[in-house]
Amino acid sequence: MFAVEPVANMRSLCAAAVPSVPAIGATGESLPLRDESIDAITVAQAFHWFDARVAFAEFARVLRPGGRIALVWNTRDRSLPWTDRLWSLVAATEHDAPWGDAEHWHTTALVDTPHFGPRHGATFHHAQVLTPDEVVARVRSVSHVAVLPEAERTALLAEVRELLRTDPTTAGHDRIALPYRVDAYWAQRI
Repeated sequence: MFAVEPVANMRSLCAAAVPSVPAIGATGESLPLRDESIDAITVAQAFHWFDARVAFAEFARVLRPGGRIALVWNTRDRSLPWTDRLWSLVAATEHDAPWGDAEHWHTTALVDTPHFGPRHGATFHHAQVLTPDEVVARVRSVSHVAVLPEAERTALLAEVRELLRTDPTTAGHDRIALPYRVDAYWAQRI
């Protein structure tokens, strides 16, 4: 098992978090691997950054016949009024984000690719149980929020705190369940 990460700083973080897993500097579109040399590829929360056509051809090159590809997205669950309001606040900062049209990936990933058999899929639900401060920290960690000018970021996080303080579902709670939906798709190399 190994990880592929093009950004050196992220590879360093990966090595620190999981030192037993080697991290290779590369992209999904150009893997430094021999033809038909691996059994499986998993791309979690990142395929929206890839050039899909090029990446699928590259995956087919390095996968052994019968090898499998899995694509996984952890999606913000907006089914509750308070989570819809929370993620609407965040979405207002995410101009031109490649995941902005998430449903595009959910309907097209691994569909009609010449290298892979039929697409299979499953959906799972889970929640992060967080304190209100941890919810604010979670929002702060979103890339588009983290790079906002300080005044804008401070104002957004104040809105998040106010939402958590006043919404009937979260007000007065020291632990809040932040729901997510996981969509997983997989296919076998032809």
